[in-house]
Amino acid sequence: QVQLVESGGGLVQAGDSLRLSCAASGRTLGTYTMGWFRRAPGKEREFVAAIRWNLNTYYSDPVKGRFTISRDNANNTVYLQMNSLKPEDTAVYYCAADRGSSGSSSVVARNYDYWGQGTQVTVSS
Repeated sequence: QVQLVESGGGLVQAGDSLRLSCAASGRTLGTYTMGWFRRAPGKEREFVAAIRWNLNTYYSDPVKGRFTISRDNANNTVYLQMNSLKPEDTAVYYCAADRGSSGSSSVVARNYDYWGQGTQVTVSS
């Protein structure tokens, strides 16, 4: 069993930066795919970014070039650096862990086994 706890969200202005953290316990995440998803007001959950065990990364088009996902396996932590934030980035951000096979898609939410409770990011104009 893996427990995930997100932190680092808050209220910022457009153009500002935030770094979200996802601290894991219960298992070592070195072989897991780790992902970030978000749910904006009135919208469905959507993929944001993912990083696999081999450090391959994936980003959704709206955040590509602005967000960076990284992992620190020694501290069992995953990060999402968010730069040039826009009001449309406002959402609850969720960390997720996938222990599945290498054939699983990293951008599909149902492929992830564990989820955090989320952290709110609000970007004002």
